[in-house]
Amino acid sequence: MRDRFPLLVVGGLVLTVVLGGFLVRGARRGEFADTLSSYRAQEDGSRALFLLAQESGLPVSRRMADLRVYSGPGTPVLLAVEVEGAQEADPDETRLAAEPDGGLADEDVPRTGFNAFRAAALDEDEREKLLDYVRGGGALVYVPWGSRENPLLDALEVKLFKADTSLPMRTLVPPLPTPYTLGVERVEAKVQAYLELPTSAVPVLEDDRLGRMVAAVVPYGQGRVLVVGAPELAMNRALARADNAQFWLSTLAALGPGPYEFDEFHHGFTNERSVVDFARRYGLHFAVVQLLLGVALWSVSLKRFGRPRRPPESARVGATDALFAMGRLYREGRHHGFAAGLIARGLTQEFALHAGLPAHAPVATVADGLEERGREDLARGLKAVAGQAETVTSDKDLQQLAAHAAGLRQRLPTAGRSRRSTPGTP
Repeated sequence: MRDRFPLLVVGGLVLTVVLGGFLVRGARRGEFADTLSSYRAQEDGSRALFLLAQESGLPVSRRMADLRVYSGPGTPVLLAVEVEGAQEADPDETRLAAEPDGGLADEDVPRTGFNAFRAAALDEDEREKLLDYVRGGGALVYVPWGSRENPLLDALEVKLFKADTSLPMRTLVPPLPTPYTLGVERVEAKVQAYLELPTSAVPVLEDDRLGRMVAAVVPYGQGRVLVVGAPELAMNRALARADNAQFWLSTLAALGPGPYEFDEFHHGFTNERSVVDFARRYGLHFAVVQLLLGVALWSVSLKRFGRPRRPPESARVGATDALFAMGRLYREGRHHGFAAGLIARGLTQEFALHAGLPAHAPVATVADGLEERGREDLARGLKAVAGQAETVTSDKDLQQLAAHAAGLRQRLPTAGRSRRSTPGTP
């Protein structure tokens, strides 16, 4: 267990980093989604509104297809969806708009990452199909971003007027009792645009101080459209204020039976997903990194730390038996001289490496090299072993030769260090 301790420490640190990374990513979930997307859990998302309606028993869903083919039943919910052909009829109002990326004061919907390229605007075919659906008796929730006019608002005869972005949060109240504001006394939100409505519209919310309309239900054919000029009212951070949450529950329940389809197609979400996009969005690249990390840890685990372990009993006994069998073969075959030559040759190779010579160098050359390096004792011992190997005729002579060679080898500095002993001195 002691030799595995460094690996356990490294594994524990890696596990801590991975779990910490997942914890941070979990706290920042939904950050990849677009502003006012029902997937976005940040302050400017609408995930809380989606979950509020869902937990309150209202049928809700997310639509990830365009509106070119739409026949219901259902109530589309368009939050900060841009419409093709939008323009500012009164250029003087643009002076109230802030610089780009100014948040609620910006006339363009803030996008996150590649959503600026992926999010599509409501085109003409979708707009006509949506208006035909409402005209036939359907319902629609439309929360525009900014104060620019667009063909969808023109069809409803609704005009937007830019609100002063320097004003603080506004208090909105119902101008008259309606089913859309059941249980609502006041609503608090920042206003982007005030509404100029047709005479047939039903006012829902107005500015308590300025008396200007912020939300209304506009009849269109047999259907009706809820228009809200305060997109912050649908954001996560606004639902906890005053009666904001109750306003959405009452309004959605009064519009129709549902289901209420939160449009995600125009926020960059579609039913078609490439492998690269799926991996980028949902973090499959982290799974690949974890796999590579596991392979790396497995390869490191093959290496040991600490003192060498004793061989298993079977290997040790087998090696001993093989050694005794080999020794018996040499004794029975009277190969004492050959065994002595092997010992002398092995010792010569060891000393040749120490003397800086090739392993196949002869005994005399190795002895001269040792003398040049100041190891006359080893040179004399090597010559003595080489001479003694030529006179070995019995087991006793061979044992003496082996003991002499072993004693000389122990005097090498490397041999001494490997055995954790003090190197021999002449």
